[in-house]
Amino acid sequence: MLALSSSPFLFTSGIGGGFTGKYRSVRSSAERQSLFNRIAPVYDTLNDSLSLGQHRVWKRMAVSWSGAKIGDSVLDLCCGSGDLSFLLSEKVGLSGKVTGLDFSKEQLSVASVKQASLWKSCYKNISWVEGDALDLHFPDEYFDAITMGYGLRNLIDKRVAMKEIHRVLRPGSRVSILDFNKSTNTYVTLLQEWMLDNVVVPVATSYGLTEQYKYLKSSIRDFLTGPEQEKLAKEVGFGNAKHYEIGGGLMGALVATR
Repeated sequence: MLALSSSPFLFTSGIGGGFTGKYRSVRSSAERQSLFNRIAPVYDTLNDSLSLGQHRVWKRMAVSWSGAKIGDSVLDLCCGSGDLSFLLSEKVGLSGKVTGLDFSKEQLSVASVKQASLWKSCYKNISWVEGDALDLHFPDEYFDAITMGYGLRNLIDKRVAMKEIHRVLRPGSRVSILDFNKSTNTYVTLLQEWMLDNVVVPVATSYGLTEQYKYLKSSIRDFLTGPEQEKLAKEVGFGNAKHYEIGGGLMGALVATR
């Protein structure tokens, strides 16, 4: 399964096998790639509308937790239109290097256009790569930090993804993974589902994207809880892993150290 985009509100269903519910999952890489390509022109605007701009705060937190610093070589997996990549660029400076990887050509095209239109010179240190999050074509212990925004939930094999992340990280380096939080708190879950039904889908409908956004509730339901993400990270070799609930428990960030 290929990489996906760094949008909190753009998604497909999670791990293999069907799920019960009203809407079918989008499983094949071709279907998912087509979905992300179709939505690319409007999804930045949608993210701002649906999160009231808060997704930018969450992304800054995720990048900060990655530990990226001046001169580092860093990877933004499932980079989408590049929000985390641009933040990483500011962290590592012109002496550093940012690789933004995604499987959607249209998303990468949007990211490239944004890069050309933004004035900060440090953004010249970003390279956009079309690639597979489950088969990273980078050497072992290659990156000083890795981020992933709203991608892990959408990958077919999360264990393989975490193994690949562990493999290409240098010892002592961190990965910071931002995504929706699958809360164990009933009240948070009810609030999250209410917002999806009464805010996210109606707003998406106004853009003609109803079907693309109806999958979200099921994708969160099929995702890993924070403790499960910590457990997975440690099982694939990370020495330390901590999941933080943010955004009132609606979002979460896994920070793991190799």
